[in-house]
Amino acid sequence: MPLGADIGIFAVSLAAGIVGALAGVGGGIFVVPALTLAFGVDIRLAIGASIVSVIATSSGSAAAYVRDQMTNLHIGMFLELATVSGAIAGALLTSIVAPQLLFVTLGLVLIGSAALQVIRLADVPAASVEPSAGATRLGLVGSYPDRNLGRTINYSPIRIPLGFVLMGFAGLVSGLLGIGSGALKVLAMDGAMGLPIKVSSATSNFMIGVTAAASAGIYLSRGDVDPRIAAPVALGVLGGAVIGARILPHLSNRSVRLVFVPVLVLVGLQTLARGLGLA
Repeated sequence: MPLGADIGIFAVSLAAGIVGALAGVGGGIFVVPALTLAFGVDIRLAIGASIVSVIATSSGSAAAYVRDQMTNLHIGMFLELATVSGAIAGALLTSIVAPQLLFVTLGLVLIGSAALQVIRLADVPAASVEPSAGATRLGLVGSYPDRNLGRTINYSPIRIPLGFVLMGFAGLVSGLLGIGSGALKVLAMDGAMGLPIKVSSATSNFMIGVTAAASAGIYLSRGDVDPRIAAPVALGVLGGAVIGARILPHLSNRSVRLVFVPVLVLVGLQTLARGLGLA
């Protein structure tokens, strides 16, 4: 691959890493279309590089988010039980369920969710709620220092069973369709469980790395990871993820949502197009 193409892939991946770290969705949704449309990379190799980029995003931002007390590790590991179980079920159902219908349904859900996120653009942290017995017993109550507001925000998840079910659905979708479910994870934590958007984004970044690592071996064994493509992608996304992790604590809740909403729309349109046979 020419040096100019390597530099271009690195630059695109750097930008994807920044946005992916801020929105909590990984950089794959930008990397795959960029590699296939702009650089003519085979779709299988693009997806393989995307898996590597998701791991790089998680690795690059997870440590910084944990250090800054943005990630709730207890919530992340608790919800991974649902996500992994759903992914296994999805993989077993791939030969039964029509993927086109699921793509269309998921695309409409994501676009509708983007509209709801616009309504929630106000930069007002959720009101503190009295921790439930379940949240306290599971160790899911937490706090994080909001540098933009200059104070510590205490939070406790609500509707924990609903969030757990939605995380299982996110894993199911990921296993059925072979796509990342970072957007659904952020929506489940932010919308259903009432977690601050910054905590949702940081915790999602931690979780998507675990999910991607589980499937990376399959792509490697099939030869779908080309080091000449995956290397500049991983380096770019890793650098972008580190930059994004440094930016997030200083952003307002409104700014994070302004990043997340276009990502939701993009993922929704891509998913809808795949379901309608347009991609």
